[in-house]
Amino acid sequence: MSLSRRKFLGAGAAAAAGLALPKLASASPVITDIVDRAERVPGATRAFAGRPVVMSAANGFRTDPNGKQGIKVAYDMLAGGADPLDAAIAGVNIVELNPDDQSVGLGGLPNEDGVVQLDASCMHGPTKRAGAVGAIEDIATPSLVAKAVMDYTDHIMLVGEGARRFAIELGFKPQNLLTEKSREAWLRWKTQVNANDNWLAAPKPSTPSGRTSPRGSRGMGAARNDAGGYDSHIYYDDYDGHVFYDEHGVAHTYGTINMNAVTASGDIGSVTTTSGLSWKIPGRVGDSPIIGAGQYCDNDVGAAGSTGRGEANIKVCGAFLTVEFMRQGMMPEQACLKTLERAVAMTEKRLLAANGRPRFSLQYYALKKDGTYGAATLYQGARFAVADANGPRLEECAYLFKREEYPGG
Repeated sequence: MSLSRRKFLGAGAAAAAGLALPKLASASPVITDIVDRAERVPGATRAFAGRPVVMSAANGFRTDPNGKQGIKVAYDMLAGGADPLDAAIAGVNIVELNPDDQSVGLGGLPNEDGVVQLDASCMHGPTKRAGAVGAIEDIATPSLVAKAVMDYTDHIMLVGEGARRFAIELGFKPQNLLTEKSREAWLRWKTQVNANDNWLAAPKPSTPSGRTSPRGSRGMGAARNDAGGYDSHIYYDDYDGHVFYDEHGVAHTYGTINMNAVTASGDIGSVTTTSGLSWKIPGRVGDSPIIGAGQYCDNDVGAAGSTGRGEANIKVCGAFLTVEFMRQGMMPEQACLKTLERAVAMTEKRLLAANGRPRFSLQYYALKKDGTYGAATLYQGARFAVADANGPRLEECAYLFKREEYPGG
């Protein structure tokens, strides 16, 4: 039976308000094989300001054209007693609807056909439920559609046209997600695909080619070149690697936002949403909508998620593995580093440089039910967002390799 938009939204609000939060069990920590990285990473422990806590990828700290900040929106909802998943989704909605963020939702960089296809997944700790959508078109907030799959179906994942029809039936409004800024970036990419094709020179990108971050760091992303390898002359945009530009001024992204939230009473929610790899083959699905890869949540332990090269993360079920490391007793930062080690060990030779380092970026974010948190990245220089009683802020990720170890950097 079809639901009207009003009934859908009302039912969602009623469900959120009526959730019975069970008594929380504590996990039995068993510490195994923790590598001491005190000399290799910043701050192995982080001050705990008390719950509630929200953490996310760095773009959760960025303000939208209306001055709203995703991480703050989520934290304010948590502080007001909201459900953790509702708060996290409200936070990522700010990013999904921000046309200036080309890695998520509206204005995301499209696939090779110039079509924006989005992925998202979410998990709700108290009820142990999850939902996801993959390769969905025309719906700017796939995180909300993922939650609708969780709330109103016996399924976990819907994809493609089926996911789009499901969303529209529930009252989501379809719209063109390709902004002029992203269309220009797509045209510029097209001019570099084949020097003999009929494309004319595209407009210059809104962000200049070769731009460095405020910290002056060289970008740690990589784009495939004509020889099947990866170019190293790539620079990050100004918010921690979610969009970067090659020597031709072509934008690329592995960009995503993962957001995890824990309430004052210790209940947890997590969500990851993305426009995926720029210029991808139509129908490509990354790690973001895959439960256990793009994000994972266990109300007895904590939550984790990822941004960066999805293909590398899928092979290690990175979010699930990070939560399992925390279950064994690791602190969040240690768990993220350990998962990165596994991802490096599973990297194909064609993606490794002569020094054995991967030619891509990958980050993990982890939050325990007691409110402690941490994040780690392959190469030094990335940041993540967090909001707690001390307010919203950016913090440095721990890292496996120093910046100068990046191939070609």
